[in-house]
Amino acid sequence: MFSFFWSLGAFIVALGILVAVHEWGHFYVARRCGVFVKRFSVGFGKPIWSKVSKSGTEYVIAAIPLGGYVSMLDERVDEVPEHQRSQAFNNKPVLQRMAIIFAGPGINFVFAALALYVMYLIGVQTVRPVIGNIEPASIAAQANMPAGAEITQVNGRKTLDWEAINFELISAIGNERLQITLDDNRTYTLDLQRWAFDPEKSSPIRSLGIEPYRPAITNRIAVVSDNSPAKRAGFSEGDILIALNDDKIARWQDWVEAFSSMPGATVNVLVNRDGNGVVIPVTLDSVETETGLRGFLGVVPTAEPWPEDMVFVHQYGVVDAAVKGIERTWRLMVLSVEMIGKLITGDVSVKNLSGPISIAQGAGTSAGYGLVYFLSFLALISVNLGIINLLPLPMLDGGHLMYFIVEWVRGKPVSEHVQEIGFRIGGVLLFTLMGIALFNDIARLS
Repeated sequence: MFSFFWSLGAFIVALGILVAVHEWGHFYVARRCGVFVKRFSVGFGKPIWSKVSKSGTEYVIAAIPLGGYVSMLDERVDEVPEHQRSQAFNNKPVLQRMAIIFAGPGINFVFAALALYVMYLIGVQTVRPVIGNIEPASIAAQANMPAGAEITQVNGRKTLDWEAINFELISAIGNERLQITLDDNRTYTLDLQRWAFDPEKSSPIRSLGIEPYRPAITNRIAVVSDNSPAKRAGFSEGDILIALNDDKIARWQDWVEAFSSMPGATVNVLVNRDGNGVVIPVTLDSVETETGLRGFLGVVPTAEPWPEDMVFVHQYGVVDAAVKGIERTWRLMVLSVEMIGKLITGDVSVKNLSGPISIAQGAGTSAGYGLVYFLSFLALISVNLGIINLLPLPMLDGGHLMYFIVEWVRGKPVSEHVQEIGFRIGGVLLFTLMGIALFNDIARLS
């Protein structure tokens, strides 16, 4: 229950920040162009707080934190007094109207760069992308990639950590081949024609058969879960698993497989506790999985520490952090556009669309890891919000820009009849996409 409210709270904070930033972009440029702004609202529905400024603009925080809007004086929807006609949005030159509309998505990109700038100033800890293992018969194995090497480039782009590699692999979806360069300057070409990447089951890296290096897992217990068979049987943190029913087991993975194969069974586990052998009888729980019932003990093992040369911090000075923030923002923008293109071409399934539930989970997870990770999450969502709003759908900013560009080229506005048809088509497409995304979210929860 706590995780639900944590994710909900983080989602409201993240969405509130991004909506306020987006709408402030429209608001600021509208004011600079001399347009009178009637209301600046963060959220929809009944206002829970409002204030009218000296300029006459009403600032509102509304009850439903799933969007926001800027209401400007416009003769198409308002009765405008003669003395205010020059302040109406529709009476401004087309280039000014275009600037006002573009300012919302544009400020999202600026905000993303600023969030990443702060993140790089603070510093974010990460690990070098060293290959721990190559799965037999995998795409990486067929390319004869070795274990133990560090990945330095993917398709010619430098990759300092696994996150950067993930971005480049996602960008390669739909390609026939992928080139990976290692720290010895050897480049391997992977055949992607049979690459079956399902983000719900695996990461892009592991779907290629590449297992990232991780410190070895020991048989020493780090955590005993509450209300678990291990807790009820008397296992303690620090116990070292030695043998199962008199059979010694050396590797943690073999312990996992042994317990999994015996759902509901009562077994004897020999542990080393403070130098003494202790036999603990325990009845395993049964857990239903996609492959059937599996046994469950309820302990978490310890892992050996990371080697010092494997861990580093992405941290830069004032100038370099700004450059890195801009570069990362641009890469996210390009990747977002590529993903939209791949959705249209079918290279990426609509099952991969995410809605508010997935975003809330992401917000809660990133906030739980700390400020720098939450900033990275905000930057990612801000870029996606900006790109989506620039799509040429009439209900979005991009649709309005499309009409204004036509007006600029033709020298006269698009007829209201044509605009109305466009709004209806755009509305159907937009709500269809939103419905698919929400359906995907619910399916992931079930």
